[in-house]
Amino acid sequence: MTSPMHYVRRNKFHVLFFVILSIATTLNGSSNECNFPAIFNFGDSNSDTGGLAAAFIQPPPPYGQTYFNRPAGRFSDGRLIIDFIANSFGLPFLSPYLDSLGANYSYGGNFATASATIKLPPIILPQLPGLSPFFLDIQSAQFTQFKARTQFIKQQGGVFASLMPKQEYFQEALYTIDIGQNDLSGAFFLGKTIQQVNAAVPEIVKSFSINVKALYILGARSFWIHNTGPLGCIPYISLVFILAQRDQYGCAKQYNEVAQNFNQQLKEVVDQLRVELIQSTIIYVDIYSVKYSLFSNPTKFGFEQPLVTCCGYGGEYNYNTSAGCGESIDMNGSRVFVGSCDNRPTRVIWDGIHFTEAANKYVFDEISTGAFSDPPIPLNMACHKTST
Repeated sequence: MTSPMHYVRRNKFHVLFFVILSIATTLNGSSNECNFPAIFNFGDSNSDTGGLAAAFIQPPPPYGQTYFNRPAGRFSDGRLIIDFIANSFGLPFLSPYLDSLGANYSYGGNFATASATIKLPPIILPQLPGLSPFFLDIQSAQFTQFKARTQFIKQQGGVFASLMPKQEYFQEALYTIDIGQNDLSGAFFLGKTIQQVNAAVPEIVKSFSINVKALYILGARSFWIHNTGPLGCIPYISLVFILAQRDQYGCAKQYNEVAQNFNQQLKEVVDQLRVELIQSTIIYVDIYSVKYSLFSNPTKFGFEQPLVTCCGYGGEYNYNTSAGCGESIDMNGSRVFVGSCDNRPTRVIWDGIHFTEAANKYVFDEISTGAFSDPPIPLNMACHKTST
């Protein structure tokens, strides 16, 4: 089983000291911050800025209410980690590849869609939990088209040329990837056992590796790869698998262990990719540890009731699979709207599945330092290779 260090939060002050020391001694002759002119993102709802909304249906109010004051295609009350990453480089929010209205790709693009998986599942469920048809192979194929077609448009000139990325951006950009959670949770909702899900992980991470190599062939050189979070702490897992053994913080222990197993094998694949793709910088980011700290010690970081849904209704987790955030439900003869809580800045879980803007901002602040990166490089130095 994965070492406890993957889910017990490390002392960030000691780690930060070694991060600074490591950067000073291992970067190949450069301490300059990276100036990524573009970001290309791949993933699921953790980084979807409107892809699924453009393809199918927009999440309803009160989604987006904290920052955008309206639904903005994100499965949160506000900004996502990818939004904070883009802004940290002075870039606007990423336009979804699937969005045909008002999209601007001059600074990159977002191929992530909510409910996406790495590998295509045997069944695409039309109802909750539902899985997106835009799995990672498709996102990679869309990027292949995107690169060729944007350059054709740019060469042709005209009104749309300025909305396309420059050719050199494809090599100079940051490539961010956050995907894998739905491969695990989707398998559970399809009736797979923990043993069966664990057995499928090698093929899942193999598919992940193939897609990273495909991006590399197309020019990608700087990768920022997130592992998956503590699945067993999410209300929609805790509620459905109510008999699962709990850890001391109330998270479903076995489901977190599945996430840890996936993360360990993902890290091994990333380590191998770093050896094979010699011109690349590939950073593995331990999102799991940062997110788990919000459940294990929420008050230390200004949060409360980490297992309780903000935008939900009913029960121990304020979550009901019959009516999600922004929907209505009949309760005791009355029609009840499933709205948000008043204390969003102190809550971790937004809609029973996804995180609040406040939690996303906390995670970004932690991972951007490099304290949870392997190698220990901060986000603003992620274009530099380390010595081998």
